[in-house]
Amino acid sequence: MQAPARVDAAPPSQASTPSRASAPAPVWLQRMSLVVLVLFCFYIGALLAVLPWSPRYWDQNGWLLAHPSLESILNTGWVRGIVSGIGLLDVWIGVSELLHYREYRG
Repeated sequence: MQAPARVDAAPPSQASTPSRASAPAPVWLQRMSLVVLVLFCFYIGALLAVLPWSPRYWDQNGWLLAHPSLESILNTGWVRGIVSGIGLLDVWIGVSELLHYREYRG
């Protein structure tokens, strides 16, 4: 039996280098994606920051009333604080993205 022929790898200088760099997205698309991301972060962040302290949505939730073991855990103050903290963190991410926006032109 013959051993299979060994195929040598190409030298690192020739290994799969793209012939040209990909062009960045158009400026209008970059700006639109920023607007969508910032609005999404603000909306989700505000919901997570406010809803744990709203009795209508948190205390009188039908799903939680059906699961009393989870209700006792989720109604503690520290869980509500963690959920609100995640919401405020999400709002901060939106603000940070808005302040550090840079356009990439080709």
